Amino acid sequence: MFVALTNRNMDEGSFAGRHKYYVQETRQSSVVQHILSDDEEYAPPAKRRSTVLSSPPSVSLSIPSTSKSHSYCFICKKPGPKLIVVPSQARFSAFLKKEVIIPAGCRCCPGHLTEDNFTEDAISKINCTNDNVILNRSSIMDLLKKLRYTALQNEQSRIDFDTDKVLSDSDFINLTGINKDNFNDLHSYIKNTVRNTPTRSTRTSLGIFLFKLKSGISNKVLSTIFNISRSSLRRAISCVRQALVKNFVPENLGFKHISHDDVVNLHTRPLAQTLFGDGTNTQAILVLDGTYMYIQKSGNFHFQRRSYSLHKGRPLVKPMVVVTTTGYFVTVSGDHTWPTAKNNDAAILKHMFNTNVEDIKEWVQDDDIFVVDRGFRDSLELLDDLGIKAQMPSFLTKGQKQMTTDEANASRLVTKVRWVVESANARIKRWKYLSHVLPNKQVPYIGDYVCIVCGISNKYLPPLSPGCDNEEALAAKMLYLSKRVNTLKQRVEEENLERRKTIWKEPDNHTLDDFPLLDEEDLRNITCGVYQLKLSTSYIQEHLEGNCQILIHKEDEHLIRVKLQSRHVSSKTYILWREYTSAEITAWYCKCRAGARVVGVCAHIASILWYLGYARHNQDISYGVQNWGAYLEDAASIPQAVDESDSEESVVEE
Repeated sequence: MFVALTNRNMDEGSFAGRHKYYVQETRQSSVVQHILSDDEEYAPPAKRRSTVLSSPPSVSLSIPSTSKSHSYCFICKKPGPKLIVVPSQARFSAFLKKEVIIPAGCRCCPGHLTEDNFTEDAISKINCTNDNVILNRSSIMDLLKKLRYTALQNEQSRIDFDTDKVLSDSDFINLTGINKDNFNDLHSYIKNTVRNTPTRSTRTSLGIFLFKLKSGISNKVLSTIFNISRSSLRRAISCVRQALVKNFVPENLGFKHISHDDVVNLHTRPLAQTLFGDGTNTQAILVLDGTYMYIQKSGNFHFQRRSYSLHKGRPLVKPMVVVTTTGYFVTVSGDHTWPTAKNNDAAILKHMFNTNVEDIKEWVQDDDIFVVDRGFRDSLELLDDLGIKAQMPSFLTKGQKQMTTDEANASRLVTKVRWVVESANARIKRWKYLSHVLPNKQVPYIGDYVCIVCGISNKYLPPLSPGCDNEEALAAKMLYLSKRVNTLKQRVEEENLERRKTIWKEPDNHTLDDFPLLDEEDLRNITCGVYQLKLSTSYIQEHLEGNCQILIHKEDEHLIRVKLQSRHVSSKTYILWREYTSAEITAWYCKCRAGARVVGVCAHIASILWYLGYARHNQDISYGVQNWGAYLEDAASIPQAVDESDSEESVVEE
């Protein structure tokens, strides 16, 4: 009963409201009729129009388009169950390059795509089947947004890594240190970790990172080149560095990325196996050395004392580099960049084994060979305890001025293999950022940069020392020579040829005519390398300028004596002797530190052989390089003043 009463009251209230509205409308209408004259007509108020414009759901545009099919590839028309849907990026790229619309949902073969874009061959094979295309509102808006984004990118970017045709292969090498294909492969390691932003794509971020390492240019200049703010530039470099360290470095650097057998079979030169191996070809031969990364002087005095190198006279850190005999980077102590005040090469190597860095003890096997320099001499006992054979150049004892013949020969065998680690360190420093003085805030990341550069070298760059066809024969020859004695040295000492000056004479125009003619191959066979020959032109340049003296023995015209200026110290000269016949060079000896060896020759002997046997018979050979010191003033060179009172012209007759 209560509910029924309530409904009735509500019905009565609604009826009263409608009646009231009707009365008000009637009165207003009568008032209007009263105001209007008999000649005027009543015009009802205009209805308010909607501001929303209406358009058809889809429009037809005169843009060529392809066919749409789910059962076959729209490019090659091949049917197949393994077709994939064409990505939106590929459809947009095809529109930009060929002005053709590919309908959404089209399918193609996976071989036509690479990294969500069509290959060049696929682009050329796209055929248009329709002269127009029907697009809806969302498709048109999406196309306009992508066009605007691309226009903004092209306007902002001065170096474009996103478009393949903008930069050539040589441009990629000059800017990033690797070619275009290698850049694309390296990009695959970061594209799922580094995200695109409105100002830079993942490819641009990678290009900025590599360009920074390759050129060493400051962020301020890079910001101008790429038209990106410095904060965005720093974020890009940081993100790429972290992505490469996480995804790329573990696959291309470290003891865990390569097996012991692969190092022996794929990255060991036959020359090294012949010189130091036991004939089983199962020993891994590794070459070790530390490289220097210079840093700023720190305001933290504790760190300043630890990082200051007395040897170099400046603050630095020192990663340990381990390479094979072909120059392949096995590992770099990237997590252990050592201040060098108290950490020499031997201390770093001991720490690596005592802490078992990267499980090095499990990787290294008995009778493996480490080729090291003299800085590792304090670690030889540890290596011997671990069953590792160490090969190290000989060093002079206190008071000793020259190595014996056996010591010099053994040192030459070591340097014939060890040079590769010096070239590996130089390859690291070719990335100019690592050769500059680094700010202290980059100290935590120096190891990451070095590891990334070494990983790139392993994967994309050719080996430093691939070897040659006759390496085993060259090694056998060097082993044979290392057991011989220097007969000319014995003669010089027995006959006291160094002090006896009256037995020598200057050669005339025809004295050296019977000196054997040598070609470049003959010189390489004598020197057992090319390094000494590269210095020959500079040594002979000083000879031609008068800083060299060639004398002939009065009784034995096939014995010559040469006095040659040292290239390091102005006050030091070296005396060398050589015996020859009209057919060959029979013996040599030099007073320099390694001049007694018969496994190859020192640079002083090589320069004289190069000049007498080869260069003087070839007129188009240039000697040395230009002396740029001629453009500089020497403060010690002061013209002598003339006293005018001593001049005859100034004398006054009385």
